[in-house]
Amino acid sequence: MRTIDTFKMERPGLVQVGDVCDIREGLLPNSVFYYVVEPAVAMSGNLPLSERLVDKAGNVIAKGKIADIKETDRGYYLTVEFED
Repeated sequence: MRTIDTFKMERPGLVQVGDVCDIREGLLPNSVFYYVVEPAVAMSGNLPLSERLVDKAGNVIAKGKIADIKETDRGYYLTVEFED
């Protein structure tokens, strides 16, 4: 199990703990990746190629489960779990 806790959500109530969501991968220059919880409710921080979300067969992981939601003064941050 792998987790990422840098998904930022701007307002509450868009997803709930326990929800299984589709995840979309984006690519920035220099092989930097980011991920979006669909339908565009939260976005991860930038991740280097070495932390790309792929399974053991090399396929992009397209589903994640919301494990936690934390409210901070800068917004809401999701912890998303991925099966790898």
